[in-house]
Amino acid sequence: MTIAVLGAGMVGRAIAGDLSHRFSVTTFDRSTAALAQLRQQYPGVQTRETDLGNYAGFPALLAGFDYVVTAVPGFMGYAVLQAVINAGKNVVDISFFPENALALDAQAKAAGVTAIVDCGVAPGMSNLVLGYHNARMTVTDFSCMVGGLPRQRVKPFEYKAPFSPIDVIEEYTRPARLVENGTIVTKPALSEPELHTFDTIGTLESFNTDGLRSLLFTMPHIPNMKEKTLRYPGHAELIRNMIAAGFFSDKPITFRGREISPLEFSSAILIDQWKLGAEEEEFTLMQMTVKGTQDGQPRTITYHLYDVYDTHTRTSSMSRTTGYTCTAALQLLAEGKFTQKGVFPPEIIGADEACFRAIFAYLAERNVIYKVTGTP
Repeated sequence: MTIAVLGAGMVGRAIAGDLSHRFSVTTFDRSTAALAQLRQQYPGVQTRETDLGNYAGFPALLAGFDYVVTAVPGFMGYAVLQAVINAGKNVVDISFFPENALALDAQAKAAGVTAIVDCGVAPGMSNLVLGYHNARMTVTDFSCMVGGLPRQRVKPFEYKAPFSPIDVIEEYTRPARLVENGTIVTKPALSEPELHTFDTIGTLESFNTDGLRSLLFTMPHIPNMKEKTLRYPGHAELIRNMIAAGFFSDKPITFRGREISPLEFSSAILIDQWKLGAEEEEFTLMQMTVKGTQDGQPRTITYHLYDVYDTHTRTSSMSRTTGYTCTAALQLLAEGKFTQKGVFPPEIIGADEACFRAIFAYLAERNVIYKVTGTP
């Protein structure tokens, strides 16, 4: 069985490496350096230097592949997914683009394609968990807190990212949509900061981000839903000040007779500030809580994830928790456990108990462990 992985970034590399243990994998990317790093870490993966912005060439590019994984930057994710669907290929996507993937559902059905989208840690596992419990109880409240952070705190940002800075900035600037008392409300990103103390890492700060995504449309009956991002205390205030000062504006300014974009300039500066070292220790922390009733009785179920950099495979925690969720979903397709046609966010997959259990088992085999309190 042959798999095409589109994107050789940090998470894309983890995806390709994991899949290469069972499938024939070829990774496509325009970056010679990224592909070389991938070959060094996972010699069994084939690579092809390719401009993935040539969407018209996808039918020829993907001919002969059984499945596709898209792991490109968010700004091009929607167009890449649409091109893969047009090529008639079943696909799992983790590009986390801002557009609504469900808009491609009719197109995927017409092409006879299964597209599983937003299939990372969050969005991804958070959706899967809510979908599972929504099918089995009356859910009244859902909350998710999640963040990936370096072990060593270095001022001023105390943050490193496995993603491109422009994708992180998008998370910090796009208004956050939450559900309160059955109504979708919009609040500024980085708003409503709260401090939380965790046994595993100590005190972190949470703030609003636009993480609910498809849940806003697939779970409109749940009256209260929110997702918040976790960072070290003080990070949100620093970013808010940068936003207020205009560093992340996409409106060009004139400097010494030339037009420049503050957003692009800031991204170019931050790519070094926020770049996660190849073997830098970091962790992913996520806490999801589902509240409601079942058989007339109140229920509260909490999932807690604390995952760290894998020194044996030299794989970052965020790459593991995001990438292996994606490869678990790909395994569902390869084994014929999920065969419906169209575009499916993970909450739809999670409603199927066999799929839900299979993904958790797949992650546990790779030592990505979710601890559950309450009855899952």
